[in-house]
Amino acid sequence: MHIEHFAMYVNDLEKTKEFFIRYFGASPNNGYHNPETGFCSYFLSFDDGARIEIMNKPNMCDCEKSPLRTGYAHIAFSSGSKEAVDRLTAELKSDGYEVISGPWTTGDGYYESCIVGIEGNLIEITV
Repeated sequence: MHIEHFAMYVNDLEKTKEFFIRYFGASPNNGYHNPETGFCSYFLSFDDGARIEIMNKPNMCDCEKSPLRTGYAHIAFSSGSKEAVDRLTAELKSDGYEVISGPWTTGDGYYESCIVGIEGNLIEITV
């Protein structure tokens, strides 16, 4: 069994789509819109088959995203090397995204960094 996709509601579909295309190499589909409900979405695909569905609909609740809340904590992307982790982390920082940890080797042996990505969602960049 494998995870087919995960989904996240966002305020700005186009900005979120462009974020994942630019920094993580996502390929979007043409999108979906349900005119009756106002629901809109894109599926973003990655080279290894993983997918993210980004979604929007009217009247969403935009709650604070505390890093220490219950539920999903972050999404992790494997970049392939320590140098790639360093490079992407530096690029994201230069573009104004907050780096909240790393790059570093964690106690359990991962080389990673963590940034506050699009719309306050945490993104881990690993080897």
